[in-house]
Amino acid sequence: MDGEELRQQLQQRVSKVHLRQRLGIEETYERRVFGQGRTFFHIENWYSLRGLIRGVLRLSLMLGRSRRNARRIELRHNRLTLAGLPPAFEGYTILQISDPHLDFADDFAHVLIEAVRPLKYDLCVLTGDYRGETFGPYDKTLDALQQVRSWLEGDVYAVLGNHDTICMVPGIEAMGIRVLLNEHTVISRGDERIYLAGIDDPHFYRGDNLEKAAESIPDDAVSILLAHSPEIYRHASHADFNAMLCGHTHGGQICLPGGVPLMCNAHSPRAYCAGAWDYEGMAGYTAAGSGACVVDVRLNCPPEVTLHHLHRA
Repeated sequence: MDGEELRQQLQQRVSKVHLRQRLGIEETYERRVFGQGRTFFHIENWYSLRGLIRGVLRLSLMLGRSRRNARRIELRHNRLTLAGLPPAFEGYTILQISDPHLDFADDFAHVLIEAVRPLKYDLCVLTGDYRGETFGPYDKTLDALQQVRSWLEGDVYAVLGNHDTICMVPGIEAMGIRVLLNEHTVISRGDERIYLAGIDDPHFYRGDNLEKAAESIPDDAVSILLAHSPEIYRHASHADFNAMLCGHTHGGQICLPGGVPLMCNAHSPRAYCAGAWDYEGMAGYTAAGSGACVVDVRLNCPPEVTLHHLHRA
């Protein structure tokens, strides 16, 4: 697909202004270590850090162990108690996969497939960062995502992360994964329904538009927001979403004993950077992610996939 054909496809999904902004920021800023986005420093683009981390882990005889840790994906269960949840959705289960960084290591796709293959759920959502780098080719990412998609059951919805170019959208949707770009969709069970909304990356590209995503969602409806990063939790709550599912932080990826992260790379309180949380009555969950970036290692912070079980308040 040439550049003009790709642009025309994308213009059918987002406004011309949004597309020009997104592509312009990608061209200018996607490789930078400093500036742009909600945080000043972007650790994923500091390439000399990779060798330093590997060197420290090798000297401490923990490199092999930490690489094995990054491939031991754990299954988490999270109870989402939502006021006004229609009776038909009692026990409804959503599988969340976040931050797989599928092309960062050759075996990441296989490890993720093995983790999700035996699971039972009603819907699957992907909360961003499919690519390992923040720039460059993405064919390998799409190939790996296609492998994973073949093992995912039913409908799958996704949002973009700060590692993902908007140019990936046509390829992702060709797999049968609907990418929500400041949009929402209706999830029905019989005559009852809930709403699932998703926004463009709110961390680096600042492409999020909650007003557009929530447009025409009824005031009394149950709505769940997909966002790559937890950093817009305040705005999401006041936009009247009942729940927000996100990722980005990796839970810290390299943590002190007890799971205390050295850094979370997100402009939000640490309480919102891993696991379940609540803000002003909006239930939230920040997944630790199934993959790893910068270095394919994890310490005291296992990768995860998450089953969210919906229950009535």
